[in-house]
Amino acid sequence: MTARDIKRRGILLVLSSPSGAGKTTITRALVARDSLLALSVSATTRPKRTGEIDGKDYHFVEPRKFAAMVDNGELLEHATVFGNSYGTPRAPVIAAIEAGRDIITDIDWQGTQQLQAKIGADLVSVFVLPPSMAALEARLRARAQDSAEVVRSRMAKSSEELSHWDAYDYVLVNDDIEDSVRRAQAILSAERVRKQRQVGLAEFVNQLRGV
Repeated sequence: MTARDIKRRGILLVLSSPSGAGKTTITRALVARDSLLALSVSATTRPKRTGEIDGKDYHFVEPRKFAAMVDNGELLEHATVFGNSYGTPRAPVIAAIEAGRDIITDIDWQGTQQLQAKIGADLVSVFVLPPSMAALEARLRARAQDSAEVVRSRMAKSSEELSHWDAYDYVLVNDDIEDSVRRAQAILSAERVRKQRQVGLAEFVNQLRGV
């Protein structure tokens, strides 16, 4: 047996935060900079936004189809947020992990808890905090994707979302996006070499020791 015979289980890296804190921006930056990392494409019942592509940004499905996916166990997690349903398809994530490939997704606390129950140690979770609530609101308004009423709803929900920060493996304060991306890259690099992810490592060490 050689070092090349040691295989690695993949990772599902989850980023969560209140809307506007930066999880999606960090997620996209990581995927762009790391050829070993792929984005998990969620299913959702919400309408497509301008510029979004079905199958790339989301799998846009009708509520009836989404319900069938839930009933058939095709989703690792699912939740309803602001009247729209979101879920993580099971098959591509499990296939990637077992093949030693890494997947990243940005979902809320509810979804993260469901994933933890389903895939356990294959999950690495990161919570992204805003530097202040004023900065969070400013980011929501600046992106101009939602109405003023929706922005108010998201801000009202953010306090409850922030209360779950301590359920995550890592926490980043996103004061500077480039610094946050670098720190997220460091987390990913460290998690890839955890001993429990290296299949065959014990056998290799025993061989080195002659036992």
